[in-house]
Amino acid sequence: MPRKPKKPCKHPGCPELVEGMYCEEHALLHGQERRDSAVRGYDSKWRKARERFLKCHPLCVQCQREGRLVKATVVDHIKPHRGDPILFWDERNWQPLCKHHHDVKTMTEDRYQEYKY
Repeated sequence: MPRKPKKPCKHPGCPELVEGMYCEEHALLHGQERRDSAVRGYDSKWRKARERFLKCHPLCVQCQREGRLVKATVVDHIKPHRGDPILFWDERNWQPLCKHHHDVKTMTEDRYQEYKY
C-alpha cells in the first residue's frame, strides 16, 4: 500500500509536517503519547554524558545572563537536533539550563528555528 503524504500538524500555527495528527512537540498537549525517550536517543549513554556535562557546567547560562545563580538541570541542544546523531552528540551544541528556561526556549525558539531565514 502506498504511503500517504505528510500533512501539517493540527496544532494552530505549527508548520511541522507529520504522518499522524500532531508533531512530537504538540502531541502531549493534545493527549497523545510521545515516542519513548530511548528511541529518541536519550538512553543510558546520554544520561551518563548529561550527568558529566552538568557536573562541569552546573549553572543555568540564561539565569547567569540575568544576574542569578541557578542550578542547571537540563542539557539543552542549542540548535534542535531533530534526530541528527552528529548534532545530538556535538557538545558545542549543548548548554546547561534550568527547567524553566529550557521550557521557555522549547516553546518559543526551537519551534521556529528550522524555519528562520
